[in-house]
Amino acid sequence: MARHLMTHLTTRDRGPRRLRRLRRRDRNALIAVSLTAMSLTASGCVVVHGEREVLPATTRAEAAKALRQFTDAYNKADKAYDSSLDADYTTGALADIDSARLKAGHINSPGGNSGHSPLEFDDVTYTIPKKAGWPRWFVANAHGNKGGDERWLLVFTRNSLSEPFQVAYLTLVAPDAVPKFTTDKDGWAEAVPANSAQLAASPGDLSQDYATYLKSGGTVFADGAHTSGWRTDRKKSTKPGLATQYIDEPLTNGDYAPLALRTADGGAMVFFTTRYYAKQTAAAGASVPTPNQDVKALTKGEIKQSLTMQFVSNQVALDPAGTGKVSVLGRIQGLTSAQGS
Repeated sequence: MARHLMTHLTTRDRGPRRLRRLRRRDRNALIAVSLTAMSLTASGCVVVHGEREVLPATTRAEAAKALRQFTDAYNKADKAYDSSLDADYTTGALADIDSARLKAGHINSPGGNSGHSPLEFDDVTYTIPKKAGWPRWFVANAHGNKGGDERWLLVFTRNSLSEPFQVAYLTLVAPDAVPKFTTDKDGWAEAVPANSAQLAASPGDLSQDYATYLKSGGTVFADGAHTSGWRTDRKKSTKPGLATQYIDEPLTNGDYAPLALRTADGGAMVFFTTRYYAKQTAAAGASVPTPNQDVKALTKGEIKQSLTMQFVSNQVALDPAGTGKVSVLGRIQGLTSAQGS
């Protein structure tokens, strides 16, 4: 249903300067209403600009449009190896990962991506939370023509009506790993606050919890490929003549902020970001393994005895209600820079 934002003004006991400010504010409010009114779809709902309004983040038609816009821009950027072509439709962790990938591709193939194959999605469902304030965001769950049977989870976010929706998180998970979400009678989902104390771990703490776990272990996370398995893989990366050190850091501010949806069992699906460094140091008389062309393209300095690589990693996890352990369902990481010495 259409919702209208009304501003009631009175001139009594107001000075001329105050009146002008109010009139400007009234005009701005009416402009915002006009912009959102154009978003009216067959569903009968629109997004209304207002910090205190509890409303769906967008319409289902607009969500589908956002996915099309992202996919078109992503394919153009991938074909040309030009990050400027999809910069308006990516942000946060995905922007870091994608722009570095395209930069390396351009350095190695200035003429573009000769092996480009367009990314396509089908069988898409949209989970749109009803919430107040910014950012407004939603999750697209799609089958892609790459990645086998895994489901692509894309989190779209924006901070104002004047911005396009941008993908901040992109992860791939097994089809049976995607949970059911809590929805109201109209099908709108529920966003979980970052500081929620009703879960095994607060969504806002998961980035730091994950960084701590990867260094020291602990009881926050359940065993799995992206937790205990990854810690084991890291230990194996140190070999005779080659030491590998890892430093993990949380990323939680701005477009890296965690986002969480309430699941039907009372828990939450949480998207969060971390950054980590991997430093390879060769012993005297040995050398660092020759990196591939993409790593070389992003490396500054000469690789003599060490190579320090910086990665951004985005994860999706199930955070149970009450007590229990957090399960990391999927993780996509990308090299963003490297330094030789």
